[in-house]
Amino acid sequence: MTTRSKVIDDAPRDSAGRSAGDEAPLPSATLGGEQKRSLEQITLLLFITVPFLALLAAVPLAWGWGVSWLDLGLLVFMYFLGCHGITIGFHRYFTHGSFKAKRPLRIALAVAGSMAVEGPLVRWVADHRKHHKFSDAEGDPHSPWRFGETIPALMKGLWWAHIGWMFDEEQTPQEKYAPDLIKDPAIRRISRDFIYWTMLSLAIPPLVGGLVTMSWWGAFTAFFWGSLVRVALLHHVTWSINSICHAVGKRPFKSRDRSGNVWWLAVLSCGESWHNLHHADPTSARHGVMRGQLDSSARLIRCFEVFGWARDVRWPSQSRIDSRRKPQAADAA
Repeated sequence: MTTRSKVIDDAPRDSAGRSAGDEAPLPSATLGGEQKRSLEQITLLLFITVPFLALLAAVPLAWGWGVSWLDLGLLVFMYFLGCHGITIGFHRYFTHGSFKAKRPLRIALAVAGSMAVEGPLVRWVADHRKHHKFSDAEGDPHSPWRFGETIPALMKGLWWAHIGWMFDEEQTPQEKYAPDLIKDPAIRRISRDFIYWTMLSLAIPPLVGGLVTMSWWGAFTAFFWGSLVRVALLHHVTWSINSICHAVGKRPFKSRDRSGNVWWLAVLSCGESWHNLHHADPTSARHGVMRGQLDSSARLIRCFEVFGWARDVRWPSQSRIDSRRKPQAADAA
């Protein structure tokens, strides 16, 4: 992998240009520090493997017993609740500041993203900010090009970018990459209480399924589809942005990495798979900027803006989009 030149001051800066190094010591932050303990790694393994086994079992179970409309509805609702919590909340809002949110929306996005079961908010944001700083270069936590460009190296790199990097003991320094979130007591608390949001996320489908059907079997099938299968599907779609979207896809915009647009992930990723534009213009509130590029996250941000819950939304102007096109893409357009 090509190594970029060393940056002297690599601390992220807030909107006022302040560096994390310019601030007073931050309060104790979140769940987990800069080292992953054995218990954490075992817990992570369970959170990955148990839903994945359920996902593998889903096809034969659906073929043999079918899936009820209630279970399917719970799966779809919980999936897109968590997915938009990640794409709008964790990613476009907390990581990149694509818009400003009123306090209730800020808290709601933090909780919705936490219910996706993808890790504590502050850790997620710190990892992603570091990813953008070193994207597809040395220092990137999850580049598929980590081991080289040969086919065997890329296969190994895709596994690393998809899942393997999460088991790395060395963690991104949260105080360095997410000091703004650590300073907010409410956000710090939500991040620290990630395990409770996970329990709530897994408990809602069986609770609803059991009450609607008034049966333990209804609760079980709702848990299987609405909790386990849903979490596994959302996990692998999200991780595919790290792996697949940095290995393949069209690249009509200028970026300093290998991020690509993968159209067949657009709906399930809520617009995140239009990844080339995102890396060309990270603070843009809309990723799908070309004709026919579905981006449900941008649609919801627009709704938040209309209702007055969000402001100062960084919508990309046509001139801004054109300035980031590669010359051949501009000619084709």
